[in-house]
Amino acid sequence: MSVITIHDLTMAIKNSIDSSSRAMEEEEAYDLAHRVLNFFGYADRIIDNILEPEDRDAFYMLEDAGILTTEREETTLYDGREWRIHYWLFRRERIAELMNLSHVEQESSAPAEFDYNELPDDIWQRGSDA
Repeated sequence: MSVITIHDLTMAIKNSIDSSSRAMEEEEAYDLAHRVLNFFGYADRIIDNILEPEDRDAFYMLEDAGILTTEREETTLYDGREWRIHYWLFRRERIAELMNLSHVEQESSAPAEFDYNELPDDIWQRGSDA
C-alpha cells in the first residue's frame, strides 16, 4: 500500500469501530478519515503539536483501534535542555488488515437465498378457524 486513500482509511475506521461495541456509520467514518488525512497529506507521520484537543481525542481513538501509533524523538537544545517531540504515524499493515476484514465479513455475512420449495406443503393451507 503506497498511498492511503480516503476510501482505504474509511473502510479501516469503519471496520475497527464496527468490531467494538459502538458501530459507526460509513458517513461518520468517511468524515473522520477525511479529517485525519487532512493532517497527514502524503506524509506517514505528523507532529503532535499541530493537533487541537478534540483532534487529539480522535487520534487516541484511532490509536486504540491500531490504525495510528505514536513515536517520540528527544533532542538536546543549545542550552543543554532535553526536548521531546511527539509524532503520530499510520500503521499501514493494520489499515490493510482492517480493509481486508471488510471483504471477508461481507462474503461470510451475505444472507443465503430463501427457497420457497423447501417449505412443507401444509404451510400454504389456511387454518379452519380463518
